[in-house]
Amino acid sequence: MAAAPQVDASALQTRQSLIEAGGAVFAEVGFHNSTVREICRRAGANIAAVNYHFGDKAALYREVLDYYQSRSLQKFPLELGVRSSAPAAERLRAFVRSFLLRIFDHSSDAWHGKLISREMIDPTNALDAIVVERIRPQAQHLGGIVRELLGGDPNVELVRLCSFSVVSQCLFYHHCQPVVSRLFPEQKFSPEDIERLAEHITRFSLAAIKAIARKQSAASSRRLPARKRLQRTNSRPATSR
Repeated sequence: MAAAPQVDASALQTRQSLIEAGGAVFAEVGFHNSTVREICRRAGANIAAVNYHFGDKAALYREVLDYYQSRSLQKFPLELGVRSSAPAAERLRAFVRSFLLRIFDHSSDAWHGKLISREMIDPTNALDAIVVERIRPQAQHLGGIVRELLGGDPNVELVRLCSFSVVSQCLFYHHCQPVVSRLFPEQKFSPEDIERLAEHITRFSLAAIKAIARKQSAASSRRLPARKRLQRTNSRPATSR
C-alpha cells in the first residue's frame, strides 16, 4: 500500500495566513482597492504565494468570503439552538439575533459583516456564488418562518416583502451605524445592545406580520360569501333561472 502523502504544515500555515490577511485587507479597502503585495506583506509570505496557493487575487477573495461566512454561521447558526419544531415567533427571534450577531461581531478576526457590506456596495463576480450558496438558503429559511406566521396560503410577493422588511431593519443599524452614532451617541452596539435590538426588531416584525395576517383573513372572509352565492347560482338547474 502506498504511503499517504505528507501534509506540508508550512504550506498550510502560509495558506491560512493569506486567508486571514486577505480578510483584513479586503474588509478595510475592498476587493478592487486591495493589492496582493499588501496581503502577502501582512501574511509574512512571498509575493508569489497568492498565485501558488489560490491562482489569483479573485480566487483568494472567494476563499476568504467562504471562510469567514462559514466561521460566522458556525459561531451564530440561524437557529441559535432553537428547535425546528418551536413556534414560528421563537424561530424568527433566533433568526434576527443570529443575523445581528453575525454582522456586528467585533471579535479580532470577524470580517464577515464588513466583507458582505462592501460586496453589497461594490459587488464583484463572487456575488453570484454568495447568493446561491449562502444568501438564498437563509432567505428560504426566513421565508418559511414568515409564511407560517402569515398563515393560510400567502402569495409569494407578500412573503418576500415581509422577509425584506425583517432583514432591512437589521441592515439599517449596520449600514447606517456612522449616522446613527452621530444622531444618537447613546445608541451603542455592545452584545447587550444587540440583544435589545434583536428583541425590538422581533416584536416590531411580529406585530406587523400579525396585522397583515388579520387583514388578509378578514379580506378572505368577505370574499367567501360572494363565492358561495356564485356557486349556488351556478348549481341551479337551467329551468329555474
